[in-house]
Amino acid sequence: MDALAVWGDSKSDDKADNKSDKEPTTIRPYLQPHLQRYGIYLCLISFACVYYLANAPALLFHYDLGWHLAAGDLIRERGDIPFQDPWSFTLGNTRWYNLSWLWDVIASVVFQYTKLGGLTLFTVACGAAIVGYLTSAGLRSGASATAVCIAVLSACLLYPSFATAPNIYLAASPNTCTMLFCVIFYRECLNRTRCLWLPAMMVLWTNLHGGFLLGFLILGVFCGTALLRRDWKSFKIYALAGAGCFVAIFINPLGWHIYYGVTATLGHFVQAYITEWWSYYRNMTMPGSIPGVVYILAFVALELRTGRSSTIPLESRLLSWLFLFLGLYQFRYIAFFFIFSTVPLALHIDRLLPKRLNDFEVRKALWAGAIIGACALPLTFMRIEPALGLPEMLSEQDAVYLQTHFSHARILNHWNVGGLLIFRTRGAVPVFVDGRAATAYPDSLLRDYFTLVHMEIDEAAWDAVLDKYKIDAVLWVKAHEQLRRFLVDKRGWKEQYAGAYESLYVKP
Repeated sequence: MDALAVWGDSKSDDKADNKSDKEPTTIRPYLQPHLQRYGIYLCLISFACVYYLANAPALLFHYDLGWHLAAGDLIRERGDIPFQDPWSFTLGNTRWYNLSWLWDVIASVVFQYTKLGGLTLFTVACGAAIVGYLTSAGLRSGASATAVCIAVLSACLLYPSFATAPNIYLAASPNTCTMLFCVIFYRECLNRTRCLWLPAMMVLWTNLHGGFLLGFLILGVFCGTALLRRDWKSFKIYALAGAGCFVAIFINPLGWHIYYGVTATLGHFVQAYITEWWSYYRNMTMPGSIPGVVYILAFVALELRTGRSSTIPLESRLLSWLFLFLGLYQFRYIAFFFIFSTVPLALHIDRLLPKRLNDFEVRKALWAGAIIGACALPLTFMRIEPALGLPEMLSEQDAVYLQTHFSHARILNHWNVGGLLIFRTRGAVPVFVDGRAATAYPDSLLRDYFTLVHMEIDEAAWDAVLDKYKIDAVLWVKAHEQLRRFLVDKRGWKEQYAGAYESLYVKP
């Protein structure tokens, strides 16, 4: 009886041991790889996309969106790329370099079938891809899931710059393509072995936006650091990728003339009047810019504290510091700083986290967050969809009035309504100027226009422009009281129409 009891006890102990032995070999190895691979991606992407959708009206708050949609429609109707602007009366003999023709066509198709809701989701999808690539880069660098979550989510909430509208860098515009391709180039260069397929990506980038030159900057940083390390294998790979990308940029409708389109934007005098080219200080808003300032100060402090850390890729640090300085000089580059600083910041944060942190439990929590975020996405979209719309600077009612009473008139319009005027009238009311700037208009016209954009009225400048271009009417910002007094009180013009944001002054 005692022997039988002992045998039974030992058998039950064996079962318990077998159960404990089997648990980590069956359940945990099945769950853990999936948690490690997908949980952090889904959590970060879902929460970032909820944030982007909550700011969906800002995604469409881009003054150039109107002419981009009109250009896409025009290209699809004609079946080729127009090299002369059909919508303005001031172009002269200037050639139109449409550097974003492919984006315009894609946006035109999306808008035709899904309207503004589809454009919004298309933009958010680009933002989701950026989050995914940055997460992959952070995990590949060796940072923990917690550190990657903190760094990627911080950067992806800050780089769109929603507080500084209209200077938004996740918007329904070709700029978003440049943000995405910069992240793709960065991630593939960190991987090194896969960067030989980047020339194929460069073909797309070249036809989507003129910011493709940043791809050469990224490749140059990686190529230069490989040369400094005398890593000849990496140097050859990056050099071959760069050579392939150089050939790829000529696969576009403009051919080698694309060079003129790019140089018409970079370094042009018109940048002094466009807010995204101003310094970071001039674009700061309070309290909206406080999180970005805190992020920058934290990055600088951690970088100075660790010094020459061998665990952080030198290329990531160089790109981060380069775009930090460029961003302080010109605001448009600060978004790239947030993106490139993600990997260094994740590794810095990883050093500060407790070493006993249970990574497996963290990843389970990320899965829970991913489920919550995924459930919130459709609810957020349904809530914001009724509020979607183009910028209200020029309403459809305003455009109908202009088409009815001033068709083919010579109207001097404000820069910010030019793109919307093109979209709503398609040339029936020709524009004086719009956001295409030097890629579509002669320098002489742009110089004349920018003498008018000051709050204080330069009467001689206004008289000269009105006479030189034989202006019939002026469509200008309604709140510009000084202009109203000048045109109505001093020159006898009549304020014939007043919309929500714009007033129309007619020559007597």
